[in-house]
Amino acid sequence: MSSFKNTLVQVTRFGMGHGDEALAIKLMGNYFKLILDDNRLPKIITFYNEGVKLLTEKSPVLETLKTIEQRGVTLVACKTCLDYYGLTDSMGVGITGTMMDIITLQTDADKVVTL
Repeated sequence: MSSFKNTLVQVTRFGMGHGDEALAIKLMGNYFKLILDDNRLPKIITFYNEGVKLLTEKSPVLETLKTIEQRGVTLVACKTCLDYYGLTDSMGVGITGTMMDIITLQTDADKVVTL
């Protein structure tokens, strides 16, 4: 399987880029689908700030993220962010980690990509 090997992707927003939210969600969905279809999966994807909303049961990209996780990618949500948005009990995929966990994952990665 082709992959980013030891790459960590960080998702910091509820969507991709700045501007119209519907477009941002569409772009994020396309990104996840394309890396999945093309088998170019990172080792880890971390989600913080509004990005944690993508891991919830009502996420427009939930099914794609579930498939990405099933393919071996670790999905980590910031616990502080989940608590802040009141989403701790709404996660549909992934695991919860602390900011120290995220810092450790960033440090251990060969490459960090922020979306």
